[in-house]
Amino acid sequence: MKLDIENIFVEMDNKSIINGASLAVKSGELHVIMGPNGCGKSTLAKSVMGHPDYRIKSGSIKVDGTVINSMPANERARLGLFLQFQEPIEIEGLGILNFLNAARNSLKRDTNSVREFMNEVKERSAKLKLKEELVGRSLNAGFSGGEKKKVEVLQMEILKPSIAILDEPDSGLDVDAVKVVAENIKEFMHETGAGIVLITHYSRILEYLEPDHIHVMKEGRIVKSGGRELVKEIESGGYGPDGE
Repeated sequence: MKLDIENIFVEMDNKSIINGASLAVKSGELHVIMGPNGCGKSTLAKSVMGHPDYRIKSGSIKVDGTVINSMPANERARLGLFLQFQEPIEIEGLGILNFLNAARNSLKRDTNSVREFMNEVKERSAKLKLKEELVGRSLNAGFSGGEKKKVEVLQMEILKPSIAILDEPDSGLDVDAVKVVAENIKEFMHETGAGIVLITHYSRILEYLEPDHIHVMKEGRIVKSGGRELVKEIESGGYGPDGE
């Protein structure tokens, strides 16, 4: 699968946020997007997933050559896209297990039995070091920030997208939890061949991953791309006036 973001301009409430961003992601690739607060990283992620608050003024988002600009989020999910939210919401009364089961059934990609599904949830929760009782509760209700992020990764692992966008999966996590989440992301990519776009402010999670491309985003566009050496440049000199 290939995701192509081609020179998109995006606005919200008549305010321009994305100003000509382009990115190409293939299955099996790990792309990391870094940049200062407010530069459009989360807007880019939500625009790819079809968030209704954001309007694409020009440019295109394509999956395997098909333009999906006007496609609703549920259809994008069926194509194989997934978004892990920067700030997962709490939904009291919606059990995590019921939510995951309904989501996997709606995607019609998983033929496992309910027992196999339950066993997979249990196994993956253990690898994420999620307390067993958490998955029996309402979605994110009363969870810590770190627990919410782990549940989002669990969703990705159960739904098995072809391209997943992870918006700050490391925020709110302590050092040990960052390593656990990174190891699960790495294992998921190895098992499924999925492509990952990982948005982060910190290089700590990259110590446990092997990114193929690092991108710097500023003022609504990707201004520089490179390899791991780019992370060292950012750590030593910041993003600079022009993202360099």
